Amino acid sequence: MASPVINLPIEDDLGCMSEKTAFDDDETKTNFRDNSTSDSIDTGSRGNILVQSSRISYHYLTFETPLPLPSARISADPSKVSRPPQPDLKKFTSPFEWPESRKSFMIWLSCIATLITAYTAGSYSLAVDQMKAEWHVSETAALVGITAFCCGFGIAPMVLAPFSEIQGRYPVFVGAGILYFICQICCAVTRSYPGMVVARFWVGCGSSVFSTMVGGVVSDLYHAQDRNTPMALFSGGVLFGTGLGPLVSGFIAQNTNWRWVFWVQVITCGILVSAVTLFFRETRGSILLSKKARCLNKWYEQMEQAGYIGFDMPISLESQKTVSQRIRWKVKSDEERESISKMIGISVYRPFHLLATEPVVFFFSLWVAFAWAVLYLTFGSIPLVFGRSHGFTIQESGAVFAAMSISATISTILSIYQDRILARYLSSSAKHIEKPGWIRRRLDLSSPEGRLYFACIESALLPIGLFWFGWTQFHSIPWIVPTLSIACATMGIYSIYLATFNYLADTYHRYASSALAAQSFCRNMLGGVFPLVMVQMFNGLTFQGAASLLGGLAALLTAVPWVLVFYGPKIRSRSKFASEIT
Repeated sequence: MASPVINLPIEDDLGCMSEKTAFDDDETKTNFRDNSTSDSIDTGSRGNILVQSSRISYHYLTFETPLPLPSARISADPSKVSRPPQPDLKKFTSPFEWPESRKSFMIWLSCIATLITAYTAGSYSLAVDQMKAEWHVSETAALVGITAFCCGFGIAPMVLAPFSEIQGRYPVFVGAGILYFICQICCAVTRSYPGMVVARFWVGCGSSVFSTMVGGVVSDLYHAQDRNTPMALFSGGVLFGTGLGPLVSGFIAQNTNWRWVFWVQVITCGILVSAVTLFFRETRGSILLSKKARCLNKWYEQMEQAGYIGFDMPISLESQKTVSQRIRWKVKSDEERESISKMIGISVYRPFHLLATEPVVFFFSLWVAFAWAVLYLTFGSIPLVFGRSHGFTIQESGAVFAAMSISATISTILSIYQDRILARYLSSSAKHIEKPGWIRRRLDLSSPEGRLYFACIESALLPIGLFWFGWTQFHSIPWIVPTLSIACATMGIYSIYLATFNYLADTYHRYASSALAAQSFCRNMLGGVFPLVMVQMFNGLTFQGAASLLGGLAALLTAVPWVLVFYGPKIRSRSKFASEIT
């Protein structure tokens, strides 16, 4: 599917752009020093009892701020005026402190949304033959629907990310989800080729948030050291759904009209948007904190109207003494937030600036964009190659994509456990080996390069799978052999995808959103172009020649993680953006 970015907002969306990234630990965890706007403490004109005209003192609120108690001395008569009940603040708890069951539910809901988005990206290709026959267009023209989807998927987060920063995840998810649902209906009912292309573009725009901003949801809920498992599930959902789309649509296109390919998506999309609307809860910490401040301020106003004026605030952070004040809360992030126009400008400008000035961002973007382009190339190449070499029907060609979903599941399970196994191995080695070898001395799981150790080996599965696919495409070779090569290549793509997200996030911290936005844009644009040149490439170079060309390029790009494992710290020290944090 058109990639995820992890759009981390300005977004903290493991997907999009700005100086604040979804991979930063929540800024609201910082304890800001009290910042009253009062020059002096005003206790009112009646001794220690405050009145409505007493000055209001504003203080910064964090999730750790202890809430003050109402003052003992009040202007109201408790026997005549009841005190307004204190609001329930549990729903404004920091997402980091949510119960594990609630976090897991949010992650699974988000990953299912990602899977359905990926399903939308892949399901289009198997309906191409029927659409080109109905509208009398070429196969390349019919495949423009994939390109249009990718364009919308790559561009939309740059605008939607700032809204997620200001308004929170929930309204952006619901609003974009409704657009996604409506445009899916348009795809199902359109009577013209241009109508399909336009509708697919807007489907890409609406569905993009369920991929690019899911990375931000992960960062909202988990600190950096705990993100491996949810990020592995997120990446697995991307590739599983990408394979599931052609698998299902191949069966539909073989047995009924192509419009049912989209009506099935309308049904699944409608269920998804309904589930998100009903069950998704805001995860952005700064938004919850702002709502908490507004809720408390509203209660304070109700208290004052009832005559209960003043709360006991400490004189200083170190002092145990308190003084009665009329207080209101404010949030640091609300004051630091830029205007929406400036945030969109940053979201658009900074990713391309990093792409042009940061070698790490450039080569990672090139690496993952190529891998993604190969993934999208399969939408057209598998039906073409298996149809000619083995006489497969549309339904049988779609079934080949099951290898992609199965391998994505295997890769997800491996990635969840392999880091734990390596950490346990290094820990036990440190206890029992007095002089560790050169390899053990080089391994450092606490550094960003620790995210690349397994990718150095596993990314080689992509070129291996490509060579394997091309040189087993003969009628005399059983179809299962090239099918296994697809599984091999998919596991390589998975490792590249996960390593890119994790490494850029750990390296660029608050600039990670922009770095990830750069690679997301490159990935989607190249992924949208490759299906258009697929037919010419495989026909002009032969199956073996085209696969060998792609395999050779993939082999060259496997040098990227190796270079960073050995020279990453030196490269990062010369980076203006990465050195600000290291």
